Amino acid sequence: MTTSRDRGPAEALADARDLPDGEARFAELERIADQADATGDPGTGLAARFALIEAYLHHGERWRLLEPVRRCLAAVDRAPGLLAGRPGDAETLRRHQRQAVEAFLGTPRVGLDQARSLLDDLAGQLGPDAEPVAELRCRLADHLGDEPTARREYDRWRHDRAGSAGPPPRCDPEQSAAAPDPAGGCPGCAPARRAELLAGWGEDGTALDALRPVLEGGVRCTDQPERALAVALLPWLRSGAADRAGRAHLRAYRRHRRERTAFPQLAAHLRFCALGGHLDRGLDILAEQLPRLDHPYDDLSAMELAAAGALLCALAAEAGRGGRRIHRPGHGPRPAAEVDVATLGADLLAVATELAGSFDARNGTGHQSGRIASWLAERPLADPVPLPGDDDPDEWPADDPAAGRAAPAEEELAPLSLALLTAAMDRRGDGYAVEPDGTVVGRWGEAVIRYRRLGRRGEILHARVVATRRLPAARRAEAYAFCNDWNHDRLLPKAYVHELDSGELLLAGDVTTDLEHGVAPTQLGVLIEATVATGVGYTAAVAALP
Repeated sequence: MTTSRDRGPAEALADARDLPDGEARFAELERIADQADATGDPGTGLAARFALIEAYLHHGERWRLLEPVRRCLAAVDRAPGLLAGRPGDAETLRRHQRQAVEAFLGTPRVGLDQARSLLDDLAGQLGPDAEPVAELRCRLADHLGDEPTARREYDRWRHDRAGSAGPPPRCDPEQSAAAPDPAGGCPGCAPARRAELLAGWGEDGTALDALRPVLEGGVRCTDQPERALAVALLPWLRSGAADRAGRAHLRAYRRHRRERTAFPQLAAHLRFCALGGHLDRGLDILAEQLPRLDHPYDDLSAMELAAAGALLCALAAEAGRGGRRIHRPGHGPRPAAEVDVATLGADLLAVATELAGSFDARNGTGHQSGRIASWLAERPLADPVPLPGDDDPDEWPADDPAAGRAAPAEEELAPLSLALLTAAMDRRGDGYAVEPDGTVVGRWGEAVIRYRRLGRRGEILHARVVATRRLPAARRAEAYAFCNDWNHDRLLPKAYVHELDSGELLLAGDVTTDLEHGVAPTQLGVLIEATVATGVGYTAAVAALP
């Protein structure tokens, strides 16, 4: 029987793209890339590593990006014409190069020299004064605790000298002057990235000024304004605007409580509750988010969430709430338990301290440990201001620049979001569950369908349909024939076979829709209806197999 190992890299890559996320897919993509290198097929090797990088990003394995990105850059250096006439691939590579440097900031498992090498390479492509280079150098210096260098690079980032001389990018792709460089990250989130740095340097007023374009509604980004509101929480609290901070917290946390990519904002919500005097609400949030700490977005956000949780627990214990018990689910060798607040705080402090020590050992500084110690030394900033009710529709006054936008009209385009997706399910009356990473899961007859948002801004709706029936491994040829016939005769879902570790065959399919320009509630309802109808038809056909 012919397997993917017996076929050429290009054919094997087409099959590997259909594998579910996880280690098996990672290993197959790595094998294909290595095989392409060995057989002199750099184009397929590059495509395989692009697919591997995207798989790492979607699966929450950002710390693994640096090696495949480095291999892609080496391939382009060996074959300068590899990207000729392919500006899309050149842009993708620069975007991944930025993501790899950012991944360094999130984990101690990557060497400092590796990140600096990638950043120097990017500076060689774009010029040393390019805005993306200045931003990444600023954030790298800040991460290491070198504030003077970080401030100098911040000034260059803020006052980008776009006309400075420098070597052209590899392949010199044609770009519109209005199009942001893919190495620059999301332009709509740049104000929040700047404000995070400024707030960390103690410049609360300047941080809030940096956020003004977002808070006044002048920025279009699917992560905004909630990310900006989370960044503004402590600056508002420290500047005496506790009521505004409370409203911002309520609005932003409604979204951040479940979105996987919003994990880094959770620490800000806990610190707001701790320093704003909302200890009971903070403990409720901590209890809700503890399971996510075992599967964090990255190590840095895990360290910050653990430190914020430790601060909250310490202040709660001082206020006489140390005996409250919180359920902590089991993970690995740790059994599930009902833990009192004081004990939980000590456990979280140990997690934060260990991670900070790992960062500092890698960095050769004590900055992260010092930063966590400063957090733990903080005390309430103001008397608590009553929060509006979670379901209060009038919590945002009409004159507030961050006033929440109303739910879109049925025909009005809006960015794809978890709230929009669950609202569509609610209108249909479907039963569903929302997983910690924001995946929406439901069952319709023999079909289990998982909806999740992919893409850099969550703009792609991906639905995976899985048949509840399994086939024995001996029927592999029949299963492949069934899927081939289905794909020949029908458009949706795209059907494929996956072999489980148990040896059984899982028959699944997927439907992917790019909603970069937004989606109206009515349109989203049609997409869900189409997915459910075709998914149920597919799984019914699987169930009807002899």
